[in-house]
Amino acid sequence: MMLALHGKGVSSGIAIGRAYVLKRERLKIPEYVIPAAFVEDEVQRFLEAVETTRRELSDIRDHIPPDAPVEAASFLDTHLLILNDTMVSDAPIKDIRDNQWNAEFALKTQSDRLIAVFEGMEDPYLRNKKIDVAQVVERVLRNLLNPDGHEAELIPDELDGRVVVANDLAPADAVTLKNKGIVAFVTNLGGPISHTAILSRSLGIPAIVAVHGATRYIDNNDVLIVDGKRGILFVAPDTIVISEYERRARKIERLQRELKALRTSEAISRDGVTVQLLANIELPEDMAGVHQALASGIGLYRTEFLFMNRKTPPDEEEQFAAYVKVIRELPGQPVTIRTLDLGADKHADIDLPTTAVNPALGLRAVRLCLQEVGLFKVQLRAILRASAFGTVRLMIPMLSNIDEIARVVELVREVQEELLRTGVDFDTDIPIGGMIEVPAAAVSADLFAAHLDFLSIGTNDLIQYTLAIDRVDDTVNYLYDPLHPSVLRLIAMTIDAADKQGIPVAMCGEMAGDTRYTRLLLGLGLREFSMHPSALLEIKKIVRESAIADLKQQSAQVMAARDPRAVQMLVERMNGDGDGATEG
Repeated sequence: MMLALHGKGVSSGIAIGRAYVLKRERLKIPEYVIPAAFVEDEVQRFLEAVETTRRELSDIRDHIPPDAPVEAASFLDTHLLILNDTMVSDAPIKDIRDNQWNAEFALKTQSDRLIAVFEGMEDPYLRNKKIDVAQVVERVLRNLLNPDGHEAELIPDELDGRVVVANDLAPADAVTLKNKGIVAFVTNLGGPISHTAILSRSLGIPAIVAVHGATRYIDNNDVLIVDGKRGILFVAPDTIVISEYERRARKIERLQRELKALRTSEAISRDGVTVQLLANIELPEDMAGVHQALASGIGLYRTEFLFMNRKTPPDEEEQFAAYVKVIRELPGQPVTIRTLDLGADKHADIDLPTTAVNPALGLRAVRLCLQEVGLFKVQLRAILRASAFGTVRLMIPMLSNIDEIARVVELVREVQEELLRTGVDFDTDIPIGGMIEVPAAAVSADLFAAHLDFLSIGTNDLIQYTLAIDRVDDTVNYLYDPLHPSVLRLIAMTIDAADKQGIPVAMCGEMAGDTRYTRLLLGLGLREFSMHPSALLEIKKIVRESAIADLKQQSAQVMAARDPRAVQMLVERMNGDGDGATEG
């Protein structure tokens, strides 16, 4: 009998194939005391496991196909960097020597400490870094527990046409499985912004995560249909359902060919409205994806990643070099650098002031920067110096009142005067903008717009704060709804306020790269979208196929609707039946 399971679709597309259930036994970590005479032998055993893991990851990276997306190598590089970080590779050695712990227990204890730091982070992108740490540590632990090798036992060579079902997958697993010919994967765990989810989109592998109990309900060789867009998994489908999804799969293949042809086309609507499609990045290494997508610039450069996994913050020269590297790769195009969005709860090793019990409402982002002025001015100097090398925009996160803007502007002016006195070049008219991600800022967007050069709507936090939910918490994330009338009203208010003030307004949250909302946002007046580079071509296709005048009328109907179900139906009507341009 056919069974339908639901999860979160993280990589669009449709795949039909037989299941291969990848079952990894839960690791049982032994805990025992090493005799003093054998402590150094235990240290050596740990170092050998780390080196074996390094070879495994390097070998997977070396066998990435030449035509694979840049994210494949980037994420494996991230795991190699985590492995090389002293917090992972050195700290357990101290516990082995000081406490005479066995290597497995020492590594697991250190891993728990690191993951606890990440779990306290409010920013979902940063919080998801705990997954990367856990995946790297698990690989080392498996090598400690089974030094003869574990990968061969877990992933067979023949997986052509298979749908892999697993509890969770690391980026290295995704690359390995892709090379073995899988057509899709499904996991019990995971989220839409994990590296594995992003990589699956780049690799073009249909995928669904957070299908709780998938490995329990699915057996090897079950026929599966993976609908990666809708997040629906069909187990043992009947012939009618198979035929319908085969038709949809053929349509998606045609769409992918169309998207490739759009790479060099401009994002202009049918009635001649130009839309700017920009990219979000975290590190200079992400620029390969930006070039691949031919983005119009950078709408969000998250600088906090320069501050992670270190005991002291990066100095001015290190930050300057990172910013200039990105700016030089985009001559004439805007690079929007967001100032540090970090709180003391997010990095235990940097000496920052303590925060409130609830980190979401505590000392973070601009609040922290205005308290730690020395830290903030170093970053401002680096950004201003970098602005001499291209078109740079300075963006302030988590603004909640006008006084914060005034204080930031005052500090920028102080730094500018210091640079002028020392004869350092910079853009004297650098635009200063603010992120609208606190409901108070959206409600008062007209006041904020009068004091800023541009606005950018950060929907990830805006939705969470508006609806008072944590979107990565499985118990409440069903309430995360970008189409909630309150959320839509705040977005519309922000766009209207920017338009009336005559300043640009962008959106840089996940909503900007989600094809389900593109037409609605265009109708509401949004003309600048910033997203992960892998989403850009689909958004461009929708822009080119849309008539903005028609979308304005339809969006007005959405905003006037009083029933949430009516809102959903009207948005679906704007998008067609879901089987057209937004499919795939």
